[in-house]
Amino acid sequence: MKHKKAYIVGICGGSASGKTYLLNELLKNFQPDECALISQDNYYKPKKDQIPNEEGLINFDHPDSLDLDKFVRDVQRLLRGETIQIQEYTFNKESATPAVFTYSPTPVIILEGILIYHKKELADMMDLKIFVDADEHIRLTRRLIRDIKERDYSYEDTLRDYNKFVAPMYAQFVEPTKKQCDIIIPNNHHMKAATQVIINHIRTILETSH
Repeated sequence: MKHKKAYIVGICGGSASGKTYLLNELLKNFQPDECALISQDNYYKPKKDQIPNEEGLINFDHPDSLDLDKFVRDVQRLLRGETIQIQEYTFNKESATPAVFTYSPTPVIILEGILIYHKKELADMMDLKIFVDADEHIRLTRRLIRDIKERDYSYEDTLRDYNKFVAPMYAQFVEPTKKQCDIIIPNNHHMKAATQVIINHIRTILETSH
């Protein structure tokens, strides 16, 4: 029997735009055998393979910091009906033990990350492209709160990285991909209604996939 192609949904947006909220809502509404979520975060190259700038800092918002070719190969394997394993990226926390995620083919595959539309081979595989949008001052505030609370970064380091890397890379590589998206979700305040629309759409896809 021929393997039926999965329906691939891309979720992109600037750092701290609200992608995680949307992803969590989707995962709450679907079973693991219905919907798989693959995050770009787990495709960062090892720190030893990153090229620091003249200040010794690594630009994790540039496409070269990621192994996007491996991302493409892994999605292609899933589409062929294969099972894949991906090691968790722990944001350079030396004390953290990375988990290993196993993904089997599912009717719906969600790909998430700030640069997933930058890689043409990856973008071309997607059936639905979503962009979560928020004003820059809101994204910066959210990122400061997140990085200090969840990633043990200092206020100074977070602000430095945002101004030196995050904002200019967003303008160069992320924001321009908004034009190729099917759905743009404004998220300055909330995205509950838009999230429900996407949930309903995926339910329809699942119903027709049987």
